[in-house]
Amino acid sequence: MSTTVFEKTPGWLDWYQGPSKPTLKLPAGAVDAHCHVFGPGNEFPYAPERKYTPCDASKAQLFALRDHLGFARNVIVQATCHGKDNRAMVDALLASDGKARGVATVGVDITTEEIQALHDAGVRGVRFNFVKRLVDFMPKADLEAIAAKIAPFGWHIVIYFEAPDLPELWDFFTNLPTTVVVDHMGRPDVSKPVDGEEFNLFVKLMAEHPNIWSKLSCPERLSVTGPKALDGETRPYTDVAPFARRLMELFPERVLWGTDWPHPNLKNHMPDDGLLVEYIAQIAPTEAERQQLLVNNPMRLYWPEEVA
Repeated sequence: MSTTVFEKTPGWLDWYQGPSKPTLKLPAGAVDAHCHVFGPGNEFPYAPERKYTPCDASKAQLFALRDHLGFARNVIVQATCHGKDNRAMVDALLASDGKARGVATVGVDITTEEIQALHDAGVRGVRFNFVKRLVDFMPKADLEAIAAKIAPFGWHIVIYFEAPDLPELWDFFTNLPTTVVVDHMGRPDVSKPVDGEEFNLFVKLMAEHPNIWSKLSCPERLSVTGPKALDGETRPYTDVAPFARRLMELFPERVLWGTDWPHPNLKNHMPDDGLLVEYIAQIAPTEAERQQLLVNNPMRLYWPEEVA
């Protein structure tokens, strides 16, 4: 145990206590394909190079939320506040009884043995973050070297970027040697048209490159006009839904969804995660689509050995 006491970043919004029970019944085996653990800081200290200090959000709290919302499994993505120290994420994987897979953050110096150890724990991908306010960029040559190291393990690469940066990152993304999963639809500006130039470029990226997938997650992060997933609102974020719906219709076999719990760095509001689950009905209105989005696709990517 560490004796370090971590002070939360001023204005930090803690995750929602006592979320509602969703009225939307999720398909059996549903996967929350994007969530995090934070610390706890006294057990898994936050990284010295972090750009923010969160509240604690433990594996036990994550698994309790999983069960409450009606999910069966989690994909736990390494949080930037932990840097390249994947211990908190790996600890959660090992405690999950096989119900969680992980996405790690690694350095260019990672060895084959270290990748194997992460693989054995349940890691199936690495994350490359291009959001400048969250991390310091790694040189592209280093990222290419990491990609080459993980490719033999069948891992994929998760990329996080903001829509205005796609043109300059296009060549790098389209030359990656693995399956590539884009976080949160490439963070479109949802005040712009869903069929406008900016989002059309992202659609083109997926249309031309069948190895590229997208998470239809984080409406609470992208929304401008809401309504927010609070106070019993069962049709939240109607301004974001058309963007996710477009990808669901065009690329039904290459989309995922996750809660993003515990919602790092939200500035505007903290959603009720039960109401956030209700949002899925807007982007995948049929049971068949929800089966694809929440079960078939994530199982194929993260638990292929269980898929006949």
